[in-house]
Amino acid sequence: MLYLTHNLKTETRTPWNKGKLIGQRPPLKLQEIWSIRIRLELAGKARDLALFNLAIDSKLRPSYHLSTRQYSRLVKLWVSMIGLEPAIYGTHSLRRTKVTLIYKRTKNIRAVPLLLGHTSLSAIWA
Repeated sequence: MLYLTHNLKTETRTPWNKGKLIGQRPPLKLQEIWSIRIRLELAGKARDLALFNLAIDSKLRPSYHLSTRQYSRLVKLWVSMIGLEPAIYGTHSLRRTKVTLIYKRTKNIRAVPLLLGHTSLSAIWA
């Protein structure tokens, strides 16, 4: 009979997130939004422009029609198109962008959770 031994001490595993930025992603600035819109328009990418505007205006979360992976690839493409580092921005950056812009204009902190789609304010502030 052949016995296989498994020595865990000699095996080194690399963590999945080694070298990756983790944590909250920053929202896009107004100038960056317009830079992406202009480049998409000049490139004649009407579909991407429509998706980008939808993502910003509705705080898009991908559904069955657009996979999370497809959406992530689009965000990386849009961000790198204007010279930003794709590793810093993610799909949640677009979700946070509209809310950040509205808060900067109105300074109404109570509107932020509602715009993010949270149903209970007490759960957020607790």
